[in-house]
Amino acid sequence: MSSVKTILITGVSSGFGQALAQEALAAGHRVIGTVRNREAQQAFEALDANRAVAHLLDVTDFEHLDNVVADIESTVGPIDVLVNNAGYGHEGLLEESSLAEIRRQFDVNVFGAVAMIKAVLPGMRERRRGHIINITSMGGFITLPGITDYCGSKFALEGISEALGKEVNPFGIHVTAVAPGSFRTEWAGRSMVRTPRSIADYDALFAPIRQAREEKSGKQLGDPVKAARAILTVIGSDTPPAHLLLGSDALALVREKLATLSQEINAWEAVTRSTDG
Repeated sequence: MSSVKTILITGVSSGFGQALAQEALAAGHRVIGTVRNREAQQAFEALDANRAVAHLLDVTDFEHLDNVVADIESTVGPIDVLVNNAGYGHEGLLEESSLAEIRRQFDVNVFGAVAMIKAVLPGMRERRRGHIINITSMGGFITLPGITDYCGSKFALEGISEALGKEVNPFGIHVTAVAPGSFRTEWAGRSMVRTPRSIADYDALFAPIRQAREEKSGKQLGDPVKAARAILTVIGSDTPPAHLLLGSDALALVREKLATLSQEINAWEAVTRSTDG
């Protein structure tokens, strides 16, 4: 395969998607980005008249995704890499959050990604090559109170990514789940949907967490441009990982989670084994 790839990235108007699209274009790749409005479409295509193509698309518009992918492949060419970046964070305690809010979080973060995968997979399988990259989160490994359904959606996408990788590996298709830690994007700012507080019992636990998240927004350690370059390194690898953490905070917190999990498994090993036979 040529080192120049055709990369489809969902959600290129801001954050990781925007940074990755710009870095990919700078590296000489062709980039198809999905956007939500005409203004964003024009702005993206102005980045490069020949190699930047924008499509108006909501990843939860499930009935039209196949047509969009077919149009891309007929006009631009075969999609070498799909980056499922579109998503958002919902901040809300489970008891305070409505089922509609929780369903919306899974529709965008999980089912939108799955629908995009299903749209590109037949072509990749026929060509016996391709790479699917799902942007998850350290919240797909660790959990924090107040983003329960967000963590649930990212845990789901991590599991789907890992299992899918085993299904499509015989066809030369790679699947990588990329789990960023805290980065200077709008995830915790204007992009986050916040459920209003309503149950005072949770105030002592959650009020400081919400305040700290709002104060930290825009000041996080992670640099989205450096994250984009790391993802391009994965795209350029012949042996990409199934899972990739981004950021020293993600690394530390996930290692701590795995150590704690190992200790708990060991502590309850006798009960675990007691069910055999």
